[in-house]
Amino acid sequence: MQKGRDYFIKAIRRSFSSTPSPISQMDQSTRYRYGPALKWNPMVEEYFVKAYGADRFARISTALTCPSCYSCIRVNTLKSTSDTVIEKLLEIFKERGMCNVAVQECIGSAESLKAIKCISKCQYPGLDYVVFIKGSGPHAIHYGDNEGKPLKEVIVSRKCAEAVLRGAQVYVPGVLACSAHVERGDEVAVSVAVEQAGPDGGWGIAMTRGSVLQGSQADPYYFERDGFYIGQATAMMSRAEMFRVSEGVAVDMKERVFRLPSFYDLLEGEIFLQNLPSIITAHALDPQPGERILDMCAAPGGKTTAIASLMKDKGEVVAVDRSHNKVLGIQKLAAEMGLSCISTYKLDALKSVCRGAEFDSLPNTCSVENVQTTRATDVLSTGIDGCDAQLLSQTNFIDLQLKDGQYTSKAELRKRIRQLKNGPGRNHTAGGRVEKSKGFSPNSFDRVLLDAPCSALGLRPRLFAGEETIDSLRRHAKYQRRMFDQAVQLVRPGGVLVYSTCTINPGENESLVRYALDTYEFLSLASQYPKVGGPGLTGSCQLPDGFVEEWLKPGEENFVQRFDPSSDLDTIGFFIAKFSVGLKN
Repeated sequence: MQKGRDYFIKAIRRSFSSTPSPISQMDQSTRYRYGPALKWNPMVEEYFVKAYGADRFARISTALTCPSCYSCIRVNTLKSTSDTVIEKLLEIFKERGMCNVAVQECIGSAESLKAIKCISKCQYPGLDYVVFIKGSGPHAIHYGDNEGKPLKEVIVSRKCAEAVLRGAQVYVPGVLACSAHVERGDEVAVSVAVEQAGPDGGWGIAMTRGSVLQGSQADPYYFERDGFYIGQATAMMSRAEMFRVSEGVAVDMKERVFRLPSFYDLLEGEIFLQNLPSIITAHALDPQPGERILDMCAAPGGKTTAIASLMKDKGEVVAVDRSHNKVLGIQKLAAEMGLSCISTYKLDALKSVCRGAEFDSLPNTCSVENVQTTRATDVLSTGIDGCDAQLLSQTNFIDLQLKDGQYTSKAELRKRIRQLKNGPGRNHTAGGRVEKSKGFSPNSFDRVLLDAPCSALGLRPRLFAGEETIDSLRRHAKYQRRMFDQAVQLVRPGGVLVYSTCTINPGENESLVRYALDTYEFLSLASQYPKVGGPGLTGSCQLPDGFVEEWLKPGEENFVQRFDPSSDLDTIGFFIAKFSVGLKN
């Protein structure tokens, strides 16, 4: 297994070895550069230094400020193949001019794709449907001196900047401030405003949206944005338009610090942009065709659809989320990818297990409110065209359906017809409405995935981390334990439970594993395949308030997968633990 992982890392190095380090291309003497340093809460930083050591944490902190040097996409094998997708992407990149220099050179080459290495399939066995697209950066941007005058500038929000570093454009809502007299077509330098420490100990931006930049030291955050220039762009709107309209591209990024192709609205249904550790999480679950599987915190649906694909769309994948709109997003993604085995429900993961004697007669689920027969549900989820005839023809069936113990009236039927005629509303989409769930019966799933909400301190690029405190990190951990307690009850004996997060915080990772093994005697750590990530952390750590946080015991560290953003894999920070469920008392 270790040999396979080493081979995989070497493949990553060969594919993307031309990417320079952040320091090598940065001229530290110039103002207009990209060289951010993450600001942490002092006690959080002390905690992470204890966990990782000063040198390793410094490397992690630096890596988090940059995107990965490649984009990772998952090919929908039910609709296409990796080779077909690679051919289509090369052609699209050529037509749209949306690729970086390395890809452009590859397009004109007569060499094979394998030799090109700008787009390549994952070399690890079983992951050949994963495709890497090489990016580049960081690049030194030459803005020009504008004949000795201050550059015209646009300052964007941190969230906008983090998206731009991943290949997105700058949209109107992301613009915070702009130089005076910016007109459509002007060249502007784009920088980012990052939260700063306030006198009250909090963090914030002391800049109101619409501020005028003069290009002098009197500008808001003139010194703070030194080292936070993310590229050069062409204004697509005048200054007045940027702060008057509510949508649209404000500036078109021409020169970027990091060049990664955008996959927005590209090959929908055939590919899905997804981080490598997330794809590996679905594999670690090892779903089998015909099984019943629960994804407890499923939005936005990447892991859900990956699981359904590995099952060859045979069986049932139940995807739940507490957000109505996020459930709609999962439905849309499943429809785009042509997956029919996915059932979606609105449900708070903390209420996943249903209770009460009234549910004893239901062997698998007590989930759907307003339960109707399949025939009636199909009718009500029919598209707008021809809905009157179909609905009215089924009036007798719908009238007989119980709703909270009462019959559905014809008035209710007419109301639903009007809703369908008036177009999709909050409770209607092309794929049907969002059903609410009251939870599921214990031991009713073969496998459960808990990709838990977390502090997300492994996501990159990240330009600010000061909002997290020791107390907030502990609250995340307590929240995850409550979710885990629900997940354990839903997996049948002999089943599998996978827990994952996208954070570097051991308190939400190794500490959760320690809690699980100490609390539930019938749980044991299971081997994962493929094994790509590194080992977990062993030992313990004393927090500033004296509380001792217990991590893994020696011998357990190789059962989990920890993805270090500063490692050769160049992924986000991520953690995966897999548990086998034995006989329950």
